[in-house]
Amino acid sequence: MLEQIKARFFENMERHPSLDWADVEARLRAHPAAIEALQKMEDSGGEPDTIGFSEDGKALIFCDCAKETPAGRRSLCFDEDALQKRTKNPPKGSAEAQAKEIGISLLTEELYYRLQTLGTFDLKTSSWIATPAEIRAKGGALFCERRYGRVFTFHNGADSYYSVRGWRGYFCV
Repeated sequence: MLEQIKARFFENMERHPSLDWADVEARLRAHPAAIEALQKMEDSGGEPDTIGFSEDGKALIFCDCAKETPAGRRSLCFDEDALQKRTKNPPKGSAEAQAKEIGISLLTEELYYRLQTLGTFDLKTSSWIATPAEIRAKGGALFCERRYGRVFTFHNGADSYYSVRGWRGYFCV
């Protein structure tokens, strides 16, 4: 897995121009659970890579950098609560449950927009993102996509699912 991440790291230096691979590798080797999460992200089509440090500069962020939302993570409702309430034609699962299975979190709106400054993603798909509790309490959930040269944040019922909507995840180490 480290060799695959290393190759992607050097192929996409524009995502993390100020990072040194030796530092990234040392951090990953010190956290075996991170390597396991990267493998699961890769196995599900996420093409994980680092996009640099968190705002406070303490944590290195890895997220799904596949051009489109990973195919193995589409046609899902937002969370388990929405899945349980969907009695007619329920999807195969939920975005939050899949993320938890992998050991990562759904991208936040801020991280989704940050990712979009590093390339063009979700030109044909859309991604569920972490949703504020006050929106979720009203039955909604947020998703993002890039269309017309811009990035948009939208809302939908959390129980909705579409063949082109999936989710992107991240973790910090």
